[in-house]
Amino acid sequence: MSQNRRNQGGPHGRGMMAGDKAKDFRGSIFKLLRYLKPYRFQLLIIILFSIASTVFSIIGPRILGTATTTLAEGLAAKYTNTGVIDFNKIISILKILTVIYVLSMLFSYIQGWMMAGVTQNVTYSLRKEISQKINRLPLSYFDRQTHGEVLSRVTNDVDTVSQSLNQSIQQIFTSLVTVCGVLYMMIRISWQLTLMALVVVPLSGMAAAAVVKRSQPFFKAQQSTLGAVNGHIEEMYGGHIVMKAFSGEERSVKEFDRLNEQLYNAGWKAQFMSGLMQPITGFIGNIGYVGCCVLGGYLSIHNGLAIGDIQAFIQYVRSFNQPITQTAQMMNVLQSTAAAAERVFEFLEEKEEEPDPVSPSSIRDETGALTVKGKVTFDHVSFGYDPSNIIIHDFSADIQPGQQIAIVGPTGAGKTTIVKLLMRFYEINQGTIRIDGIDTKSLTRHDLRDAFGMVLQDAWLSSGTIMENIRYGRMDATDEEVIQAADSAYVDHFIRTLEDGYQTVINEESTNISQGQKQLLTIARAFLSDPKILILDEATSSVDTRTEILIQKGMENLMKGRTSFVIAHRLSTIRNADLILCMDHGDIVESGTHDALLAKNGFYAKLYNSQFEEAGA
Repeated sequence: MSQNRRNQGGPHGRGMMAGDKAKDFRGSIFKLLRYLKPYRFQLLIIILFSIASTVFSIIGPRILGTATTTLAEGLAAKYTNTGVIDFNKIISILKILTVIYVLSMLFSYIQGWMMAGVTQNVTYSLRKEISQKINRLPLSYFDRQTHGEVLSRVTNDVDTVSQSLNQSIQQIFTSLVTVCGVLYMMIRISWQLTLMALVVVPLSGMAAAAVVKRSQPFFKAQQSTLGAVNGHIEEMYGGHIVMKAFSGEERSVKEFDRLNEQLYNAGWKAQFMSGLMQPITGFIGNIGYVGCCVLGGYLSIHNGLAIGDIQAFIQYVRSFNQPITQTAQMMNVLQSTAAAAERVFEFLEEKEEEPDPVSPSSIRDETGALTVKGKVTFDHVSFGYDPSNIIIHDFSADIQPGQQIAIVGPTGAGKTTIVKLLMRFYEINQGTIRIDGIDTKSLTRHDLRDAFGMVLQDAWLSSGTIMENIRYGRMDATDEEVIQAADSAYVDHFIRTLEDGYQTVINEESTNISQGQKQLLTIARAFLSDPKILILDEATSSVDTRTEILIQKGMENLMKGRTSFVIAHRLSTIRNADLILCMDHGDIVESGTHDALLAKNGFYAKLYNSQFEEAGA
């Protein structure tokens, strides 16, 4: 795939600027709430336990105020010699208060434990859907996005949603119950003091709304820029050898500094705006707190308001302002949640590849074995990665079972693209591709791709043992079959020279074996899969001449009786091909055998002779 097409979108394109706003804040939140619907019973219990915990904590200050009033009355009576302090009553009140606070803590613990379970289940569902979505996305999506950007949505954005859900849902319910309960208790103590406390609420609300409005774009930019940073790091780490070979360290660092600066600017602005919430609302709340203290003293002197009630009311004022402040902070958290959720849902709503047919054709017998013979027909196929820029024009070819087809041509002629269309990695714009006379679009992708074996120019191995990597070609293969495939690919000898042999672990980047050895292992994997149709895309490009000769011998055995498509730049390797298709600018300009094409002294002859001229030069 061309790097230009790959960089048209994602973090290497326009990116997300700090001034951008969430496209659909409310829609993202409602979509997220739908994931909570299966857990509505657990959420109901969580809400009930949250209410119980909050109610017990609300009752506490009033009971503690009763103890304070009893103590104050006893001190006054003792001072005037009219009575004594009733310590038994105070101790009894404190015992009741202890039980209440223990119950509040117990209910709070249980609802927190249940909420953590619900949150993890929602996170699991999101990650599972993302994993399944990745398998349904067309390759064109990954042409536009870096791996780091996709990983950022799977990890960072889902983690943000998970943490926010765990914090915000129970906090919102707790804050709501606290506000209602505390307000009721405050009114019961003194409606005058309650009015004084409520004066500051609209001010706090307006301040919170202003902060939330300004902080939302920065939280969105923070999440998006973090994806760009991850994408750059992943690319530089994956290609660090190439980067160092071209002395690209300075350019890489400059690009990282630029992205990191964007992340820093978005991050500190988001955190700064978020940090303003508490001091602003706290300052406004303290004004109301001072007013209540002054008015409470006045009412105590003139209206006989009990000292314990004043103490309880002051605690309630604190308890009343705290959930309002917390709710304002939760709004900030929800901004971050919405920003992350929006990116996750954007990914989940990406256009998928065309679904498999409802009633697909079959290329298997009653036992499930493939019945493919290997006849392949391209019938007036046209294709372009961009529909407005067609690169394959009216491609037609009729390949018989067992034929070895070589596809040659200059870089960019469309050779690899033909193979991608054959495997339905991309959908053709016009025309038809048939396998044994069956339109590939009428087959499931699983059946179609199961008929093929591929060895690509870019050898891919996963982290694991050599045995596991070869067995990836056929997961039910025995150890003996894996060893036989390795022997056919002329890689068995190399494997046995390793200390752990077939149990040698290949590291994540496959840097503990050479590129040529990686190529041999992928060829062994193709041997093991025993495909009906072979695709070899520059399969010997990364090995030396001596190894190439050995592989060619193995390939000849593997290709016997199988239809084979060989893409090669070294034309000397495809002299024995049954049919050579010469491509240029998406069209077949010549076709025939090696000798026949040389005799024409046309396009193929020029390509072939130019390689020997270059070798001689």
